[in-house]
Amino acid sequence: MGRSEAAEMDGRQEWGTMTGQGAVDLIRLADDEGNSVAVQVTGRDMPGVLTRHDTLIANVLVTTWFVRGQLEVWLSPRDLADWETALDSLAAGQNISWMGGRAPEIRIRLEGERGCPDVIVDDIPGSMATVTVPVALEEGWIDDQRRRLGEVRRRWPREVVEPSFGVYEWSPNRKRHL
Repeated sequence: MGRSEAAEMDGRQEWGTMTGQGAVDLIRLADDEGNSVAVQVTGRDMPGVLTRHDTLIANVLVTTWFVRGQLEVWLSPRDLADWETALDSLAAGQNISWMGGRAPEIRIRLEGERGCPDVIVDDIPGSMATVTVPVALEEGWIDDQRRRLGEVRRRWPREVVEPSFGVYEWSPNRKRHL
């Protein structure tokens, strides 16, 4: 019996999967050994409030057979643009660091200590804990992350513009949600 079958049998559920509740994995780095790091977007922070409408609520989910954790984070449109840039760097063979400072930092070291990439979640602003998860990623994983980013942007498009610093307006392309 594989580890995922054993997890199902003992009642644990896998975190970080797309659910029917509207959550979407922006990031999902997982292997068949049960190691995973995901960033699961659950929705807008304050729909209809100009200054917070485009801010998304997400959970950083870490799962191994030894460690399991979850952190709530808020993602700005800038965070999504920075993730896109990070994916370009990964595709060019460079290690990356994403978020950090006000939120947990997620780093990806392509050449980890166990012969596969390491995903490091460093929660200095909160718990001051760091978790390193070796994840044996399959070919095409960067393209999968790009697809996930596109899905988040399709599900929750930018609807607020800032024509000058500190001045917010609804985008003329905003779709009304009834």
